[in-house]
Amino acid sequence: MAQHQSAMKRIRRDAKQTLRNHSRLSRVRTFIKKVEAALIAGDKPGAQAALKLAQPEIMRSVTKGVLHKNTAARKMSRLNARVKSA
Repeated sequence: MAQHQSAMKRIRRDAKQTLRNHSRLSRVRTFIKKVEAALIAGDKPGAQAALKLAQPEIMRSVTKGVLHKNTAARKMSRLNARVKSA
């Protein structure tokens, strides 16, 4: 267990940040699932609309430090390809 005041504060800050990051990542996954659900249903216009909403959310997770830039680019690229081929 931490003994120094700064270490205890760091533990508190890490816990808050972990909750925030978990929430942000969960939000991104939800947006991705909406695109995939539309693709499974065969709703191409719905999938395109969901993708337009998911892309800024994925990039926002990059600016917040939740996802790596290349990971986000890969996710968006694969989603785009799936929507295009639907």
